[in-house]
Amino acid sequence: MVSGISSGNYLTPPVKWAGGKRWLAERIEKLWLRQSNRRYVEPFCGGMAVALYLNPARALLNDINIHLINLYRQIKNGMTIGLDMRNDRALYYEYRKRFNELIGRSEQDTAEAAELFYYLNRTCFNGLCRFNNSGTFNVPFGRYNTINYRRDFTEYSSAFSRWDFSSVDFEEIEITSGDFIYADPPYDVEFTHYSRVNFSWKDQERLAKWLSGLECPVVVSNQSTERIDELYRGYGFEISYVDAPRYISSNGDRSKATEIIATLRIAK
Repeated sequence: MVSGISSGNYLTPPVKWAGGKRWLAERIEKLWLRQSNRRYVEPFCGGMAVALYLNPARALLNDINIHLINLYRQIKNGMTIGLDMRNDRALYYEYRKRFNELIGRSEQDTAEAAELFYYLNRTCFNGLCRFNNSGTFNVPFGRYNTINYRRDFTEYSSAFSRWDFSSVDFEEIEITSGDFIYADPPYDVEFTHYSRVNFSWKDQERLAKWLSGLECPVVVSNQSTERIDELYRGYGFEISYVDAPRYISSNGDRSKATEIIATLRIAK
């Protein structure tokens, strides 16, 4: 088994991704260490900050965003980027148009699409990943002074060679009693449309029910709202709270945001 990478020596996500949980990884690690002989599964892997920190020997990393998963699969296959990559407005919109053309031709699973997606992710406004109802990428050009682009992803080869990637609805993931689940779904907030599929409250309910019915250890993180807390308590999860490194602005009050960590079947 490959042990977890210690702090200061872990790989960082190859993409910018909203809601990354690197700040929570050490707390997740404490729950993972006694389970680390299991297959690690993330139904909403996003930027993979936690997976890259834990560095499990076996993993299934899933995300409904097919473009993100295509990038990871291409990196696993040894992708290097040959595109001209510059922090240039005209080039950005040229590449965005080309990326959307590939989507329109159902060629979003190609190496070219992965290269373009990486460039757009690094260059777009705030690293957002947003698609319109037609499934085309519509984030505007960013406002960065300088951008560091990566062309070679060799340092990810060791981890990715041991991991599988999928892009399906979470209920389609085949889970066994030998797995460990870390689920970090989209927050229970208004904006959840980072792929063509919106994650609604019904999906939050569906997820909690699905997780509660599995026969393996489960850890869930989410923004703490009254109905999220009640939802997971109702399915028998043990709930703890942690301050997140972001703020909620309400009527001028800059209060720390609170997240829940909900656990089920975790060995003490």
